[in-house]
Amino acid sequence: MKYDGIILGSGHNSLILQAYLCRSGLKVLCIERNPEAGGALRTIEDPREPGFCHNTHSFFHRAIMQMPWYRDLELARYGAQYIEPELSTVLLLKDGRALEWWTDVDRTYESFAAFNDRDANTMRRWTEAFTDIVEKITGPESQAPPLTTGIRKQLLGASAMGRLLQETSELSPLEFVEREFEDPVIKGGLLFFNGLREVDLRCRGFGHHIPMLLASRGKAQMCLGGAASLAKALVKVIEANNGELLLHTSPKQVLVENGRAVGVETENGECYFAEHFVASGLNPVQTFLELVPEASVPTDWRDKARNFHFNLIAPLMAVNLNLDEAPRYAAFEQRPHLQGAHMTILGLEGFHLYPEIVSHHEAGTIPPTVMWGCCPTLFDPSQAPAGKHTAFMWEKLPYRLHGDAANWDEFRDKHAQHMISMWSEYAPNLKDNIRSWFSRSPLDTERKFANMKFGDLSVGAFTHGQIGYDRPFPGAGHYRSCIDRLYLCSACCHPGGNITGLPGYNCAQVLMQDLSLPVPWAPVPIEQQLAALAAESG
Repeated sequence: MKYDGIILGSGHNSLILQAYLCRSGLKVLCIERNPEAGGALRTIEDPREPGFCHNTHSFFHRAIMQMPWYRDLELARYGAQYIEPELSTVLLLKDGRALEWWTDVDRTYESFAAFNDRDANTMRRWTEAFTDIVEKITGPESQAPPLTTGIRKQLLGASAMGRLLQETSELSPLEFVEREFEDPVIKGGLLFFNGLREVDLRCRGFGHHIPMLLASRGKAQMCLGGAASLAKALVKVIEANNGELLLHTSPKQVLVENGRAVGVETENGECYFAEHFVASGLNPVQTFLELVPEASVPTDWRDKARNFHFNLIAPLMAVNLNLDEAPRYAAFEQRPHLQGAHMTILGLEGFHLYPEIVSHHEAGTIPPTVMWGCCPTLFDPSQAPAGKHTAFMWEKLPYRLHGDAANWDEFRDKHAQHMISMWSEYAPNLKDNIRSWFSRSPLDTERKFANMKFGDLSVGAFTHGQIGYDRPFPGAGHYRSCIDRLYLCSACCHPGGNITGLPGYNCAQVLMQDLSLPVPWAPVPIEQQLAALAAESG
C-alpha cells in the first residue's frame, strides 16, 4: 500500500498536519495505536452512568478561536465550536477572598487592586507594555518555524519592543514576579499560570512569560461537546479530503532506504510505503531510539534523543465526579458572580508554597495540595443528563511516587479521596451530591499515551535549552530530522506542548515548502516580520 506520506500518531498536531496536506491534494495515512484519534483530546462517557461525559486529559484550551489553523481548516463548520467565559479564572482563598482573572482587563485590575493597589498598577503597566509584543513578536514567532538563536537575537535587538522582550526574558519567572509584585497571593497566582505552561519558575530565559500571559488576548476556552469534538472535527476535514486513519495499530519501525524514510512497518507485519515523507507525532525517544533502525541514526542524534529531558513538574493527578448538583462554593455567598468562573484554583494560599512544592516533586513525595478544575456542565449541559453535572480537579504530582511510578496503583484513589475532601472544604455541598467518581494518576497518563513519557503532557521540558530552534534538541529544531524526508510534528517541537496545534501547523509550512507545494495560508516569514518591526523603530 502506497501513500504520498505517512504520519505516526494521531495527536492534534498530527491531525492538523494531515488536514493541511490532504487539502493540498496529497494522499496521507495516519497510524495510531489507540482505538480513537486525537491524543489527549479525549471525552469519555462514564460506562457506569450513561450520559455523564468527562474530558480526561485536556479541557482548558487557550485562544483556539484565534489560531490560524482553526480558521484555515474551517473547524467551526465541522463541529468544533468554542466558548470563552468572561470570568476566566478565580483563585479561592480559605478566608473567603478571591483573585479574579477576566477577559476584561479592567475587571481583572479591580480584583488585583482589592489585594494590592501597587500590584494592580504594575499588572496594567506590563499588560500595556506587552500587548504589542504579543501581537507583533511572540504570537507570530509561535506560528512560524523558529529562527536560529543568533539571527533572532540580532533582529529583536533592532527594535524597542524586541529589546524589552529580551531584557525581560533574561529573568526567571520567579525573579520577575519577585521584582515586580508585592502581594503573596498575586505573586502565587501569576506563578501558577506560568506553571500551566510547564515552565520551571526558577529557569532564566522565561521571565517574559508572566507579562506575556497578562497581555494575551485569548484566555481559557472550552469546546462544546467536550475536547474530543476538536479531534472529531479534524478527522472530518481529513476524511473529506481523502485522508485515511489506521487506528488500533502500533508502528514497529520506520523503513529507511539509502538514508531516506520510505514507509512504516506495523507490529502486525503490514508495510505501508510513502512516496514523499514520513512524519512523527511521537517524542524523540520513540522516534530515534525505538522506531528508526539504529544504523540509520547518527550516534550524536541517538545521544541527543537519549538525553531529551521531560518535565519534572508536569504530570497530572485527576479526580472526576458525577454530581446531582454543581459545586457551590462558600465564596458564592458574598460574591455570587463567581458562579460564572471557568477555572477554579484551590489550595494556593500564597507565594510561599512554591519552594516546598518543587522540593516534593524532586523528592518524589506529595506536596501541599494545589488543584484546579471546572464544572463543564455549567457551560455545556450536554455533557451530563438533564439537571446533573460533571466536575473535575487536577493536581500536579510527581511521576516517580516514592521513587517508583508503580506506587500510584495503590495510592491513586487514596489521594483522590484527599482531593475530594479538600474540595469539600471550599464547596460544602459537594460530598452530599457525589453520585460516583474515578481518578487518573501520572502513570495512567503514560499508559494511555506512550509519547507522554513519565506522564509529561507537554512532551518535553522547556529547560536545558530545549526551546525555539533547539527544540527538541540542537539540529532538529526546524521539524526536519537527520534522515531525509523524516519530519517531526509533535509537541516536542517548537513552540511546545498544550493544545495549541502550532507544532503541526509549523511543520506543515516546512514540509509543504520542501515538496514545492503552494502554501497560500502561510504567514509572512517571521524573519521578515521582525525586520519590518525593526524598520518601524527607526
